[in-house]
Amino acid sequence: MEAVYQRIEGITKVTSGYMGGKVPNPTYKQICTGQTGHAEVVKVGFDPAKLSLEKVLAVFWKAHDPTTLNRQGADVGTQYRSAIFYHNDADKAVAEKSMQAAGKSGEFRSPIVTEITRAGTFYKAEEYHQNYFNLNSNAPYCRAVIWPKLNKLGLKFKK
Repeated sequence: MEAVYQRIEGITKVTSGYMGGKVPNPTYKQICTGQTGHAEVVKVGFDPAKLSLEKVLAVFWKAHDPTTLNRQGADVGTQYRSAIFYHNDADKAVAEKSMQAAGKSGEFRSPIVTEITRAGTFYKAEEYHQNYFNLNSNAPYCRAVIWPKLNKLGLKFKK
């Protein structure tokens, strides 16, 4: 998701991290056990004069499969769940409306299982996870997972 949002005009910052669990200051190694309760997430900052929350969420629905529980592609575990973390009731309402619209769009064959949850503490992921695609675009994971996603969405590579 980081590489996708980095290519959307109006997005001002994208930070990879962890949220939604009970373990403070988790490491990637801990996250991979599936025992922390955290999800791998991106924190997205955007300029509301250029981009609405509705449009940020529209990208979210198109950029991943929100119908698979605790899974994204070959990655399986609660840390890979589809989740939206909101900060206030207005944003929660926008997220819920967006999810209903995505569910009715006909784009998905199965029901959406994305959780919409009040944001807790965001823990920034280790530095080697930040800007990952831009720094490792030819890595096997990037070639197999991220490039096809960017191509599907019509987004260009840029560093």
